[in-house]
This record gives sequence, C-alpha cells and structure tokens, in this order.
Amino acid sequence: MRRFEMVKKHEDFSNIINKGSKTTSKYFLIFKLPKEFIKPNFGIAIGKKVGNAVLRNKLKRQVRNIIDNNRFLFKNYYNYIIMIKKEAAIAPYKILKNELENVLRKDKNEK
Repeated sequence: MRRFEMVKKHEDFSNIINKGSKTTSKYFLIFKLPKEFIKPNFGIAIGKKVGNAVLRNKLKRQVRNIIDNNRFLFKNYYNYIIMIKKEAAIAPYKILKNELENVLRKDKNEK
C-alpha cells in the first residue's frame, strides 16, 4: 500500500467512522464512505489494548499485505477504515486473511 493510498488525517478518520457504513466480523470492523476519486483509500486502526507495539505493528503489516493482495475486492470511489479487534491478536494469519476476504466479498456483492 502506497502512501498516497492511505488515510492519515484524524479528521478523515473521524468523518469516515461517523458518517460511513459499518461492517463487522469476529476480528475486524470495516467502515466505508463514498468519495469523489476513483481509487479507494485505506486507513488501519488498532487500539493499545490489543498488545504491545510489536504485536500491533505486526497485525497492521499483515492487514496491509491482505489489502495489497486483494485490491479487486474493494469498491472504487470509497474510503475504507479497517479497525482490528483484540481477538485478532491470537489468530493466525491464514484465518485473518480468510475472514477479511469473506467480509469484503459479501460487502462487494451487496448493492
């Protein structure tokens, strides 16, 4: 994921979370909000209660990798915020990958 594809500003995060639609799963909360430009942008959020900095950064790297490998599952003209839940700390990568892909497939198929 490149820098220009990321949502960085606190205002943007708050706007997407407050005004966007929410999808939940066991390990993730996904918020999305329509935007003007064609390419989707992404933000990843994880709370300090999940674990130490090493674990949080590892989970963010894993989610970024899943996003990069599954670009086709994201709708164009949307901003996404992916919040990682505490339960994801003990889940293996393969399970996180399957869960995020399934949630995104369901979301893309909905009208």
